[in-house]
Amino acid sequence: MVLGTTSGAGKSWLTTALCRHYARQGLKVAPFKAQNMSNNARVVAGEYGQGEIGSAQYFQALAARAVPDVRMNPLLLKPERDTHSQVVLMGQVSAELSAVDWRGRSERVWPAIARALDDLIAEYDVVVIEGAGSPAEINLSSCDIVNMRVALHAKAACLLVTDIDRGGAFAHLYGTWALLPENERALLKGFVLNKFRGDAALLAPAPQMLEKLTGVPTVATLPMWWQHGLPEEDGVFDDRSISAGLVTKTVAVIAYPHLSNLDEFQPLKNVPGLRLQWVRSPSQLAGLGASDWIILPGSKHTSGDLAWLRQQGLDLAIAQHAGRGGAVLGICGGLQMLGEALIDTHGIDGNAPGLGLLPLVTAFDLDKTVRHTQTCFALDMAGGTCGARAGHLVGAQTNPWASLAGVAVSGYEIHHGQTAQHPAMAAAGDVARAVLPDGLGWCNAAGHVMGVYLHGLFEDPAVLHALFGASVPTLDTVFDGLADYIERHFEPGALAGLIATASPEST
Repeated sequence: MVLGTTSGAGKSWLTTALCRHYARQGLKVAPFKAQNMSNNARVVAGEYGQGEIGSAQYFQALAARAVPDVRMNPLLLKPERDTHSQVVLMGQVSAELSAVDWRGRSERVWPAIARALDDLIAEYDVVVIEGAGSPAEINLSSCDIVNMRVALHAKAACLLVTDIDRGGAFAHLYGTWALLPENERALLKGFVLNKFRGDAALLAPAPQMLEKLTGVPTVATLPMWWQHGLPEEDGVFDDRSISAGLVTKTVAVIAYPHLSNLDEFQPLKNVPGLRLQWVRSPSQLAGLGASDWIILPGSKHTSGDLAWLRQQGLDLAIAQHAGRGGAVLGICGGLQMLGEALIDTHGIDGNAPGLGLLPLVTAFDLDKTVRHTQTCFALDMAGGTCGARAGHLVGAQTNPWASLAGVAVSGYEIHHGQTAQHPAMAAAGDVARAVLPDGLGWCNAAGHVMGVYLHGLFEDPAVLHALFGASVPTLDTVFDGLADYIERHFEPGALAGLIATASPEST
């Protein structure tokens, strides 16, 4: 099990690296995180059909060469407000649990968590478990379902990782150890210093002193690594991700408060000549040219994020960019924002006027659409401005999406809203052009404003090649790089020792 002294210490990527390392030893490996709080989610298999888990566990499963399923993240909390989250248990939304107090929810969900963990332990050779936050949050220990309660249940060999770049790393490690009761301390098999910059020889004698105090060795010092290629679990990545070479295109992603599924933009960080920028104010859009893009990503609270856009003045800046013929793409919640109105008769998200860039209207349903989807972009992407895919892309200069004509694409859907033509506007002749079937994608008449429900566009190699003529490193390459990295920097024998000293029940 990978524990952290704080959020952001490096638990998720280290868990992913361990999954690939043990899988490369010929072992059958699965990841597990009892509870994840994130709006980055993926569609996976479950006992009741397709369901949701956190994106981090999805990528960890792929790193482990396992088929992702809901047992790997039995409880997912998707924040919708500062004080409210949608509860997803075993892949399915639970309105009942979403209404229950956080402390009162723990005992109700623990049986499902324990059952999922026990199933994985019985089925796999190695289960690599990720904790959350810190195991020493003593105000929460009585209702813990994600850290030491899980570790004790699995009798897991535990690593404790800390972010040394923040400072105070040895105090964090010692303080966390000191606050744990003796039976929990006994599970700690190693400390990991993450994000180290400088000469590791200068750390001495601190690791030795810490081991003398705690009995726990420091088993790895991991150098700072900015571009390991794994999507961030939460938060937005920074401008250190600008690709090498001359920047020829900026893709500005609007970073509203409740944005979701931001991990799907990770591949854009590696496209040559492309700068990925996170935008929170109109001034950041001021320098965009007509060839640059604005993307409205997914949102867990579409009406609230629309209100935030208007408060910032971003609605006007987006409209001005579109008015100049600039490319605008809305994905899921972003598609809903581009339309004329949001209609919510069930109290799911809220009513709101849209940005009015597409003649569409969205109504929210009680039922949530959660599924993998394979489909194909239309041969005619914008009312005659692009021809068949065989190479005649007439008007491609003014239609940024023309190169997608006829491209087969796979992705996933997670949405309550259902979007259709605005009836009155359609009757008056203002009709959005369908660019994906079954209400999955629409363009305006000019072709430069597009909205789609399909997440994962930029993870599809065919889409990346059509839009940018580029290929980016595969996820397998990224996972192998992570495993190579920890194999270089862990003490000899430490990684093998973790599974050799784990109890039979935890392997």
